[in-house]
Amino acid sequence: MRQSSRRSSPAVGAAVSGPRKKPGRWLRRLRIAALVVLGLILVSTVVNLVLECREKATIPAYGERVEVAGGALNVVRSGNGGANGGPPIVLLSGLGTAAPGLDFAPLIRELNGFEVIVVEGFGYGYSDVEASARINEHISKELHEVLAKLQVRQPYVLGGHSIAGFYMLDYANRYRSEVSAVVGIDATIPKPGDHPVEEPQPGINWGKVLAASGLVRAVVTVAPGVVEPDGNAYSEEELKRMRTMMMWNFGNSAVADETARIGNNAAALRGVTYQDDLPVLAFVADEKNDRTATKTAAVQKLLENVKRNRVLTLEGGHYLHWTQSKRMAEEIRSFLTPAG
Repeated sequence: MRQSSRRSSPAVGAAVSGPRKKPGRWLRRLRIAALVVLGLILVSTVVNLVLECREKATIPAYGERVEVAGGALNVVRSGNGGANGGPPIVLLSGLGTAAPGLDFAPLIRELNGFEVIVVEGFGYGYSDVEASARINEHISKELHEVLAKLQVRQPYVLGGHSIAGFYMLDYANRYRSEVSAVVGIDATIPKPGDHPVEEPQPGINWGKVLAASGLVRAVVTVAPGVVEPDGNAYSEEELKRMRTMMMWNFGNSAVADETARIGNNAAALRGVTYQDDLPVLAFVADEKNDRTATKTAAVQKLLENVKRNRVLTLEGGHYLHWTQSKRMAEEIRSFLTPAG
């Protein structure tokens, strides 16, 4: 019995201490996986670059480029109101809108009879994507230079969506004599306050990295609904080009800098209001949530000194002109008539 016990002991010990996988095997597998991922990213980046170059070479640009200090801005002009018609309407897009000249197409069509001018800022549409610091002053001066070079008839109406609310407020105070009215499309209102805002610090532009890697192209290709506008006011060709230009312009340096300076631009406009004799029509998007009342109150507060103003809430998303262009055009016409 004793001898049997001794013989079994080594077998038990061998089972317990059996062969183990070497840690280096897992490290090798991780390195291989990392190399595979890196290879896929490099291939995707090259493919994205080739496709973008081909698209830009074969798809004709829209609008006209106008040289300003620091580069060139693209401008889309539609219609001709004539000397006896209504004032020209200048439209500015919201933050990150890839192709403003197309984004505003439904509203432009409804505003037939007016001359409508869409100015694509640096980083938007077919404008240059490198620019000076995206502060209110620079953006206003660039817009003013473009309109002067195009000899746009004065006074004109200044209209803008979302973040353009900052630039319209700044511009209308710098060039009051040239502006006949302001139209806000769910325009951003600078929040009151007195706390300091730090200057944006340089960092990695992850949006640009994602776009260059081809990931944005993959998402837009696989799930176009993510970037396509609501409603049915756009043609298939317009939708296709808007998707394409999203792939080109996503995360570019000008828009990235503008995004980083939102807090600074808001702080620069604290206490600034429209002059009391400047008519203002403000559309507020009712997205069926508690933000509607907050936004409406902020607009009313901003315009409380303006003698002729109208705040109109319309059901729809933040991009109201995607689905409410017909109603908006009717209200704009009414507001801009002498008896409006």
